[in-house]
This record gives sequence, C-alpha cells and structure tokens, in this order.
Amino acid sequence: MADGTSSPASSPTAAEDRAAGGRAAEEAALQDALAAVHAAIWGYGVVGAALPPESRDAVVACELAYLDLRDQLVALLSARRVEPVADEPGHTLPFPVLSPVDAAALAVVLEEGASGTWTWVLDQASERSTRVLAVAALSAAELRAVDWRARAGRTPPTSAFPGLPQA
Repeated sequence: MADGTSSPASSPTAAEDRAAGGRAAEEAALQDALAAVHAAIWGYGVVGAALPPESRDAVVACELAYLDLRDQLVALLSARRVEPVADEPGHTLPFPVLSPVDAAALAVVLEEGASGTWTWVLDQASERSTRVLAVAALSAAELRAVDWRARAGRTPPTSAFPGLPQA
C-alpha cells in the first residue's frame, strides 16, 4: 500500500488461510464421498441378496470397485493426517427391496448418491490429484448407473449431468 503497510489479502498469512480453508473444504468433501462409499458397500449387500445367483456378478464387481475406492480414500485422508469417517453400523433403505427390479433401483440410488458426492468433491477440490480421482470415480459411478437403470427399466438409462439434480 502507499503508506508502506501490506494489504491483508496479499500477506502470506491470508494466502495460507485461504489455502487451509480450501484444503479443509476439500477434505470435508472427501469425507462425504467416503461416507457415500461406505453406504454403497453396505447397499450392494442388499442388492445382491435380492438378485438371483446368476445375476450377482455385476454386484460383486460394483462392490469390489467401492472397496478399492474406500481403500484409496482412507489412504488419502490418512496421508493428510485426517481421521477417515467411520462406516455406520447400518443404513436406512429408501424403499423396500423385494425383487430384482427393486434391487436394480436401489443400485441406481447408490450410484446416483455416489455421483452427487463426487460432483461435490470436484467443486471443492483444490488439488489436481483430487480432481483426477473425483472425475474417475464420477465417471465409473455413471457407467455403473447406466447398467442399473437399464436393469430397473428406467429410460433414458443415461444422465446428461451425472451427480447433479435432474431438472
């Protein structure tokens, strides 16, 4: 400034505060994503139980994908010295799952919920590596959701903007 003092916005402390705030927002979004991953792992157990044995390969693949994603998130948060959010002992189903169509509809709910959290991670991400992870996870969730929407008889099976509310 003209009087010889520095502007608060340009001081190292303000920049560090902005970086810390961005990192805190990113870590909170990652925790939300981890909670959604925990819910998806639990939910796919319900999906699998409602499907005939010959249809369970897709469930196993989805569950394995989420187990891998959980491990990645736990490692990422732990490396940042952030305690990863613990899994809940149980979750509430959004509707009764009494048939294979219900199971597919639940899988859609799980994937759309995961997509929503990954969209939030993208919005809050301050690090490139976090954005790369979020894009990959969001893309994978939408690919899985397309399959499950088709199995549930939903049309169209694709979403124009995965992770965002439908208009």
